[in-house]
Parts: sequence; C-alpha cells; structure tokens
Amino acid sequence: MFLIAGPCAIENRDMVLLTAETIKRICEEENIKVVFKASFDKANRTSLSPRGIGMEEGLQILQEVKETFDLPILTDVHESYQCAPVAEVADVLQIPAFLSRQTDLLQAAARTGRIVNIKKGQFMAPWDLKGAIDKIRSVSDIQRDHNGTTTGPLAYIGDTWLTERGSSFGYGRLVVDMTSLVEMRQFGCPVIFDATHSVQQPSTQEGVTGGNRAMVPHLMRAALAVGVDGIFLEVHPDPDKAISDAANQLRLADLQKILKEAKEYDLFAKSKRGF
Repeated sequence: MFLIAGPCAIENRDMVLLTAETIKRICEEENIKVVFKASFDKANRTSLSPRGIGMEEGLQILQEVKETFDLPILTDVHESYQCAPVAEVADVLQIPAFLSRQTDLLQAAARTGRIVNIKKGQFMAPWDLKGAIDKIRSVSDIQRDHNGTTTGPLAYIGDTWLTERGSSFGYGRLVVDMTSLVEMRQFGCPVIFDATHSVQQPSTQEGVTGGNRAMVPHLMRAALAVGVDGIFLEVHPDPDKAISDAANQLRLADLQKILKEAKEYDLFAKSKRGF
C-alpha cells in the first residue's frame, strides 16, 4: 500500500510545510511510501467559494515541499495549458473527477511524461475508464520512450493510476460500490481508493459541500479488504477551518493512528488473497 496525502487546497505556505513535514515523519515511522498532495486551485466548486492560492505561487510552495522533504508531488490540473508548467514540479498530474473524460486535458497531461492519476467521475461506471486510459496511452507511450521520464521514485507504481472516489446517488450523497475496485483492476493500472472524497455530501450546506469524516476509516477498511494499491487521504491541521472540503478532511493529528490500522488491513487482505 502506498499513500497519497495532504491538504485539499494550498491555503498558505506555513500550513502546507507543517502538513508535509508531519506526513513525512509519520510515513517514515510507519514505513509507508507517500506522495504529497495539495491543490493550487479548486476550480470545481459548487459556488464562488475560495479556490486556493493560484498556480504560480502554489507551484513555488510545492517545489519547496519537494526539495525540503524529498517528497514526490501530486496536484490537479484543470486546463490543458497548465500541464506543462505543473509537470516541471509535480511527479503526478491528477485529472479531477468532473474532467475525467476531457480528451485534450488527458492527452496534454500524458504528453508531459508524468504519471497521470485519473479520478473516476462520479457519473462513470468503472469500465468507462477504458476510454480515458486509451486517450492517455494514445500519446504517452511514444512520449515516455522518447524522454525516459518513467524513471524516478514512482516508476515502480506505473504510469497511469485510477482512483475511486464514490458515485452520485440521489441528491447530496455519494455511494462507494466496492466491486468498482475489482472492475478497475482489469485495466492493469494501480487502483487507489480516495477515502476522504468518498464521504462528501455535495452541495448540502447552502452551496457548500458537506461530508462526514467519521466514515472515512470504515470505507478505507472495506477498500483495503477488497484490495487496492493505494489510499488517498486529505488531511489538515485544523480541517474545520479549511477553505475546501472542511467536513471530510481528516485531522492531521489522527493520521498516524489511521495509517497503523490501514497497514494491518492491507497486509492481512493481501496475505489471504495473494494480491
């Protein structure tokens, strides 16, 4: 099991560095490989809520995290023009769930030679991801052979990741179909479970997304029992004051306890299934 973790949005330099330093220490103690995640822009908001610090300053902060703590970086891209400059800093370019069918964005991300993490759209069945993968591989194989960027700290994990983050079900609720994690394995890509976004309650708080972080460990245990390659957790020093996803981000102080439990479930499930 590897981990993707960090705050939902880059709110300021000090918060991001504190979070990265803590995540680094915990993952070293628990012997877990980790990718640091934070977004410079939250473009897919229900209303005109705060979006983040912006690409230029956000990438500077992520570069500082990378150099200071020797952590691989994952961040979102929302438009094709962002992919090349973001790839100069990030090791993984993440395609947001609402944009997971956008051909130009997927192919622009692939052309950078960086790993592409596709968040499965809340409106997509797991087998629908084949089209997104084909779009990436239609350009990425040639690009990767040319520039050799498949080497590095994450090369062993693969070049395209698939992340489950729940499906829309009625109004204001997401539901996770655990069979989706099995279905997604057919494509030969690492499968990741996003435990924090899966407890979102979209647009339930007067134009702001709510959530229930108390359900995160339960869904995480279920996903690990089914079998996944990675877990995605958004964490924040004081999530109730976060500018984005305040209701479903985990408290940074709780991370180590949750990861200890995750390791136990992961090792047990994989020992039983030969996974």
